[in-house]
Amino acid sequence: MAQTPQQRKANERYARLESAKRGKPESAIKQKQKLKPPISPLWIGLLVFVLCGGLVFELIRLFF
Repeated sequence: MAQTPQQRKANERYARLESAKRGKPESAIKQKQKLKPPISPLWIGLLVFVLCGGLVFELIRLFF
């Protein structure tokens, strides 16, 4: 099966990146990834409001 021009270009790019890594220790090759929380702060705030908001509204209703 023949390669498409896009696949050939991607293979060449990958080969260049891999050849640049040869002879270097793994610590120099690995890039540290920035740890990202699995859920955004906005969704956490919404979840807290849904879980605790009813209590807040009930207390407001009781006192006023």
